[in-house]
Amino acid sequence: MEIVWTNIIFSIAAFGILYFALNKFAFSKLFAVMETRRELVMQQLDEAAKTREQAVAYVEEQKKALNSARQEAQSIIQQSQITSNQQVDRILEQAKADASRVKDEAVRDIENEKTKAVEALRSEIGIASVRIASKLLQKEVSVNAEQEQLVNQYLKEVGGRS
Repeated sequence: MEIVWTNIIFSIAAFGILYFALNKFAFSKLFAVMETRRELVMQQLDEAAKTREQAVAYVEEQKKALNSARQEAQSIIQQSQITSNQQVDRILEQAKADASRVKDEAVRDIENEKTKAVEALRSEIGIASVRIASKLLQKEVSVNAEQEQLVNQYLKEVGGRS
């Protein structure tokens, strides 16, 4: 195999002319497109990083808002428990007061009925005493002031012993 120098020189010259033509007409446009593409990719990467940072910040903000809402809900629950306990205490106090009032009224009513019963009993005892006395004496006893005083004194003695 023999080296043909003329072919090598023509090949180098053709390559040089092709490189010069590509450099003048194609490489500058190709490099400009590649630089534009590189800048676009860098811009998209920056935007993606900013979007990621914003998303992280938004997630943190939402976590804070959620924690705040949980704390507020816990506060509302505690306040409602306190309020319900206060209402229970007020209702119990009112019920105790009502029960005490009803009891006092019942005691007063019982005392009044007892007094009425004692008065009625005294009256009945007085009438029965007069009847017994009249039967014992076999004569009719008339009601006068002296006899009435005697009956009242007897009733006081009977009432004081019971």
